[in-house]
Amino acid sequence: MDLRSDAGRDLVTQLITEQGPDNGIFLSNFPESSWLSYDRLRSEREDLIYMNIIGNPDESTAVDYTVNPSSGFAMATGPLGSSMPTNHVLPAWDTATGLTAAVGILAAERYRQRTGVGQLSKISLTDVAFAMVANLGYMAQAQLTKEDRVPVGNDLYGAFGRDFATKDNRRIMVVAISKRQWQSLAEATEIVEHLPAIEQALNVDLSKEGDRWDARDAISSFMAPFIETHDLDEIAKIFDSKGVCWGPYQTFVQLVNEDRRATTENPMFGRIDQPGVGRVLAPGTPLSFSQIERGEPIAAPRLGEHTDEILLETLGMSSTEVGKLHDDGVVAGANP
Repeated sequence: MDLRSDAGRDLVTQLITEQGPDNGIFLSNFPESSWLSYDRLRSEREDLIYMNIIGNPDESTAVDYTVNPSSGFAMATGPLGSSMPTNHVLPAWDTATGLTAAVGILAAERYRQRTGVGQLSKISLTDVAFAMVANLGYMAQAQLTKEDRVPVGNDLYGAFGRDFATKDNRRIMVVAISKRQWQSLAEATEIVEHLPAIEQALNVDLSKEGDRWDARDAISSFMAPFIETHDLDEIAKIFDSKGVCWGPYQTFVQLVNEDRRATTENPMFGRIDQPGVGRVLAPGTPLSFSQIERGEPIAAPRLGEHTDEILLETLGMSSTEVGKLHDDGVVAGANP
């Protein structure tokens, strides 16, 4: 669709404001102005639901890789004692914003069902990030203690969690937050007999998660030798038999080649033929419902694959009209 042309914009407007209870819902990260303004679109459909994703609350530009440094997380991530910021590669704020926007659309659609009234909703990438920082307690901690959270490597802050190397040079993460998790981990790594000495030497109670955080180095000094003398497969058998909360570090290649959760044994996954890519493992929805079938994964459409179908069936145009739009360069189909 040529959005620079009046004809292209008119087609998009028709699609956005199409009548019907399941239509009239628009999500965009384009500026809410000019031909995409809420007021203009609402003049075509009064009960339009418009979700507009913006960068900063004042609508200035921001992206995930500029929001994350401002959130504080980059300065609290990295090797122990590091003063250099470390960005994680997961687009966390893009992901969280997309999920929050979806919930917002559902809320607005429910409101429209009850009242017949649509609305404009704006969601800022920065607001999503800062709300999460506050909800997780980081802002309160900063205000009350006046202290910054410093990088602690891969340790789990406030409880016991640390990464260890196995005999075959793999790395694993173990976590013990609950009392039961702690008991399972201590038994599996055969360190139970050493715990009273740690408690006495450090004046801690290892049944408390905060005390396990304080004693993490001492705990690890006994736990590491056990893990280092077993390879990953052995660790998996021992830990799984004891109900330990743990997970292996793995590359993306290891993920798709070694992890049973990333196979068709998991009902979320299936094999698809993706045009231009090949046959690959792909997910459907991670949600499962008791009354709704999950459905099989489907291939992503090629750009322009459904152009004619939408114009003919959704907008009810004639073949002649669609052909003229192609001839005029207003629309295009998928490349062969």
